[in-house]
Amino acid sequence: MRQGVLERYRELLEITPNTPMISMGEGSTPLVRSRFIENEVGCAELYFKLEGCNPSGSFKDRGMVMAVAKAIEDGSAAIMCASTGNTSASAAAYGAYCGLTTIVLVPSGDVAAGKMAQALAYHPRILVVNGTFDQALEMVRTFTQRYPVTLVNSLNPHRLEGQKTAAFEIVDDLGDAPDFLFIPVGNAGNITAYWRGFSQYADLGRAETLPRMMGYQAEGAAPIVRGEPIAEPSTVASAIRIGNPASWQQALTARDQSGGVIDSVTDDEILSAYRMLSRREGIFAEPASAASVAGVIKFSGQLDLAGKRVVCVITGSGLKDPDLATQNIDMSLQELPPELWAMEKVLEEVVQGTLSLGPKA
Repeated sequence: MRQGVLERYRELLEITPNTPMISMGEGSTPLVRSRFIENEVGCAELYFKLEGCNPSGSFKDRGMVMAVAKAIEDGSAAIMCASTGNTSASAAAYGAYCGLTTIVLVPSGDVAAGKMAQALAYHPRILVVNGTFDQALEMVRTFTQRYPVTLVNSLNPHRLEGQKTAAFEIVDDLGDAPDFLFIPVGNAGNITAYWRGFSQYADLGRAETLPRMMGYQAEGAAPIVRGEPIAEPSTVASAIRIGNPASWQQALTARDQSGGVIDSVTDDEILSAYRMLSRREGIFAEPASAASVAGVIKFSGQLDLAGKRVVCVITGSGLKDPDLATQNIDMSLQELPPELWAMEKVLEEVVQGTLSLGPKA
């Protein structure tokens, strides 16, 4: 049976004898080498860290298992979060698994249908706020200060502790840190956590180098890039549609200490990378995940990546936002009668081209 992150990295986490070693099989996600985009951007090696393979379909599970375990250790019977989708699904999943009451605040109209359906399936208490994510998060912060309910957004320090294990895994798989780590930036907890993980491994002598941390926000939701909060952030990538990131300063620290960048990409660039990932790499990612790939494509046009090893974090599964996938299909579906001749006629070009060797004997 695969070890969860609490067990696999227990000596590097804030685990005590009273911490319940819960797991739903989070962590140990694939690191898949690119077969197409690597050549397009001109780097020596390009890998995708597929965090959509976690139990609830996103990277959030790494931090959530740690936050929930510590909540149980502290005697909490309820957890609470504000979410644009992935956090709510992860919190509700682990809350259901551990028998905790889960309360979720979601901003009205800002959550992908797939994420909402997933959260509802775990049967938490969901409240829809007629406002932004940032307003919902402030309500959660105030409520959890007044009542014995554990906040499990990335403001919870245990969340980042769990999320840093993805950096450990990358080094374990590659034998050292990559030259560059490209990652989407929304609430900015993940870039903070990865830098913490890489730094800890370097301090322990488990990594000889440190990566440059390359964070990418959506252009319409890029408060760090602009240097000021955005009251009404807008982007097709709902998971990073955040106007005032909770881990803003920590993200700047990760950028500055690593010699990296926090930049933005347009929705068009995100959608182009989204389609390229699925059609050329076989990876179905949620739109926010494609921001990391859009970032490496943009960056490759500004700086030579020759000889460099690069990792792009694919933060969540494309099944989180199925509506966007159907909207971005630019091909029609052809109907035909259940007759072989009809299929052969429709596929005549394919038969003459790709299948030019002829029919089987």
